[in-house]
Amino acid sequence: MRLATEEKIELGLKEQGTVNPAFGDKDGDEPPQLTVDIGEPHTEALEETVDKGSDLVYSINDRPPWYLCILLGFQHYILAFGGIIAVPLILAEPLCIKDNNVAKSQLISTIFFVSGLCTILQTAVGTRLPILQGGTFSFITPTLAILALPKWQCPAPQPSVTLSMQLQNRTSPLLDGNSDEVWMSRMREIQGAILVSSLLQIVLGFTGLVGLVLKYIGPLAIAPTINLIGLSLFIEAGKKSGGHWGIAALTVCLILLFSQYLSKVNVPMIAYKDKKWKVFQYPLFKLFSALFGMCGAWLVCFLLTIFDVFPTKSDEYGFSARTDISLDAVKNSPWFHVPYPGQWGAPTVSVSSVLGMTAGVLASTMESIGDYYACARLSGAPPPPTHAINRGIAVEGIGCILAALWGTGNGTTSYSQNIAALGITKVGSRLVLQTAGILMIVLGVFGKFGAVFITIPDPVIGGMFLVMFGMIAAVGISNLQYVDLNSSRNLLILGFSTFSGLVLPTWFHSNPGIIDTGIKELDQVIVVLFTTHMFIGGFFGFILDNTIPGTDKERGIKSWQDQVQQGSKKYCDESCYDIPYLNSVFKRFRCFQYLPFLPSYKTTQQGTS
Repeated sequence: MRLATEEKIELGLKEQGTVNPAFGDKDGDEPPQLTVDIGEPHTEALEETVDKGSDLVYSINDRPPWYLCILLGFQHYILAFGGIIAVPLILAEPLCIKDNNVAKSQLISTIFFVSGLCTILQTAVGTRLPILQGGTFSFITPTLAILALPKWQCPAPQPSVTLSMQLQNRTSPLLDGNSDEVWMSRMREIQGAILVSSLLQIVLGFTGLVGLVLKYIGPLAIAPTINLIGLSLFIEAGKKSGGHWGIAALTVCLILLFSQYLSKVNVPMIAYKDKKWKVFQYPLFKLFSALFGMCGAWLVCFLLTIFDVFPTKSDEYGFSARTDISLDAVKNSPWFHVPYPGQWGAPTVSVSSVLGMTAGVLASTMESIGDYYACARLSGAPPPPTHAINRGIAVEGIGCILAALWGTGNGTTSYSQNIAALGITKVGSRLVLQTAGILMIVLGVFGKFGAVFITIPDPVIGGMFLVMFGMIAAVGISNLQYVDLNSSRNLLILGFSTFSGLVLPTWFHSNPGIIDTGIKELDQVIVVLFTTHMFIGGFFGFILDNTIPGTDKERGIKSWQDQVQQGSKKYCDESCYDIPYLNSVFKRFRCFQYLPFLPSYKTTQQGTS
């Protein structure tokens, strides 16, 4: 089916369907057709894309040519880049490595490496949907709450010095054993919390309890939880942007320019194929808006640094916008750094940290389930059956455990922005995402590659945070589209849960030591839980939504479930969710019918597909 407003100038053989000429046919053997798109076939709304299953160039089981897999895989890498790199940059200050650039570069390499591993694991044996795994902001809030405890406060900073003295004296911080122990002890605490709390995801997945939990969680519980993830990070965005508000504003303006104002502008591109030059239209600005915006502001900072427009003293306003502050990170980082489990030491476990991180695990789980349905619709697959959802959540739990063992300071979750890219590129092939996972592993091994990103000035990062965290908050609010907002019941639940999620953590931060039960561990549990914004908001939203009387229509339960489970044109049956090479074994033995994470699982509720 084609858009009514779409005009195509066909040069060459007649095109079948709406195959993008740059991609070629599904087998990769026949020559691609040359078309010049005058309309907007690639920038239509996501909902329209979902309903146009015939627009898919490659569906979930198709295997594009190897060169196309690399190109599209790198594109997914770029799309996830902003979200993944933001995690170690946010954690740098509370981990006490704000000035330890080599440690930051190693964290960046590690999180990309583990994200690649988890992506391959999820696409191979998890849901088997073309879905990318990466660092999650759901874990950021409890992590900051844990590191805000008095025992994890950073030592007093060094006095301000001039730029020349910094560059002369700042050798590799990892050579300083005391400096290592300061931040590695904090990292080990976060590792232990993620390691143990992620067992909950594995239990929910392998036992099939995910479906049971979903019955009691609706939009009024999810909206304040996700909303508060973004709202609670405004301090981090303010700190980074405050280094130079002009540069931060420039970054925001460039991102908005590329992602919104130029989103419908398709750039003519030329490709050489079968001894012919092909011209095709590509939504370059929309796909790479964050990258273009960040690199544009980065370039401006570089030029202003070259001409000494920015001050050279660290205590002067605008110093943090310089691009030569962290050059030692590139010089001192090794060319190759292979991350390995336990590289920061053995994880440590405390009850307060584990309970606080559990809130992040639950929020990540709920977010991922919605992503599974969206990804299935955009890749031409049927709605995921029960066993696929159970297995996907369990594999995400395993991925979080791998992240904890390697020491990324974070877990892993499904990336919504990469799912949206499926609708733009019309390529839903599983192989493309597996290629993206391999690229993340390979690039994560190059130490210099991760170190280059440390030179991005703080105000540029702050500008990116302003857009990114605002989008996270808006995504939480978007869940309210299914709820009756004319109901005073719903408004009360939403307002109280969101406001409490802001008030209580702020009060606890302003009154440290106010909790004194006489049991140190219990005090820490209370402080961590009540300083985690998303836990407070989600807890009150969940309790009130399930105890205050209201119809399913009023609560938005029915319309929400109908929306996430609505299907589009299917290019395959449920066999696309089967585990490769083992399906015949599962069907042969009857005992496998009782395991809720295997394709052979028999249940009357599997009719959701």
